[in-house]
Amino acid sequence: MPDIDDIDHRLLRLLREDGRRTFSEMAAEVGLSVAAVKRRVDRLREVGVITGFTVRIDYAKLGWGIEAFTELRYAGTTPVARIVKTATEVPEVQAVFTIAGDPDALIHIRVRDLGHLQQVVDRLRRTGDVTGTKTLLALGSWTRDALGPPPPGTQR
Repeated sequence: MPDIDDIDHRLLRLLREDGRRTFSEMAAEVGLSVAAVKRRVDRLREVGVITGFTVRIDYAKLGWGIEAFTELRYAGTTPVARIVKTATEVPEVQAVFTIAGDPDALIHIRVRDLGHLQQVVDRLRRTGDVTGTKTLLALGSWTRDALGPPPPGTQR
């Protein structure tokens, strides 16, 4: 495991908040020179702590505002690679988490409306490998990487 100090953690937090933040802006925040911040970020990339930079998208504004999580159950002999392949072949699936215990996988789905969600779940059920599903509809969300405080009524 690479040596990560408090300044590295602060730089990572700043980049999580805004991946386009400049080295100059971060240098002012952490009290280092621009060159020192660049060296640290480059090192974090080289050792694999930073694996890339991305953008956060408001999918509701693109017409894909419904999010759901579906538990998938498979026969006990189904290899993990097959579980992942089943889900990743469905374009509406945003992420696949293989998990220990029951169920075998949890998938994050993004769709246009409830009818579309039903079609996606039906498509997964028809694969032949899936022996059961349970779908949970997301009413709202908050992530640690998102800017701003947690929703009202939650604790940090």
